[in-house]
Amino acid sequence: MTVWIVLGVIVVGLYAWYATIISKRNRALEALSGIDVHLRMRTNVIPNVLTVAQKFLDHEKTLLTDITELRTRTDRDYDPKDADAVKAHLDAAQALGARMGQLMVTVENYPDLKSDATMLQAQQTYNETEAQIAAARRFYNSAVSSLNSAVQIFPGSLIAGIAKVQPMPFYEADEASRAPVAAGDYLK
Repeated sequence: MTVWIVLGVIVVGLYAWYATIISKRNRALEALSGIDVHLRMRTNVIPNVLTVAQKFLDHEKTLLTDITELRTRTDRDYDPKDADAVKAHLDAAQALGARMGQLMVTVENYPDLKSDATMLQAQQTYNETEAQIAAARRFYNSAVSSLNSAVQIFPGSLIAGIAKVQPMPFYEADEASRAPVAAGDYLK
């Protein structure tokens, strides 16, 4: 009788652990979906910014072309349960954000473009979208941290292996974003 009770407790405990891991994975996937919503908003804003900027920045074609290509890469479908596909998607989104940042800095060098009402509206919308992406990234990284801890610590690692749940990548800032800002470069 006690053997059955012990086995029952073990089975219930393993099921609870399994349910916790699946719940954490679903939370991370939900957070990733939130990031994707905001990334789609950003990809929808980018054509407006580029259309206005193109009128003034004929000699910045490489930057505009890079942004267009990165926008296309970021907008592609991917498998959210494949850690490598998620990482590639987040890397493309990060690269797009960096190039858009370069465009916004470039805009500052053109008084006519900087003061254009349409450009000001596009920049404001873009900045609001970037703030929403930052908030979604914090939520995603929190969910991923919880999931990764659950699937990498014993006995969760065994249960995750059986359930085919893998650790997910963090949405990290690129090296350029981590570098210290030299204010003198912008004040010349």
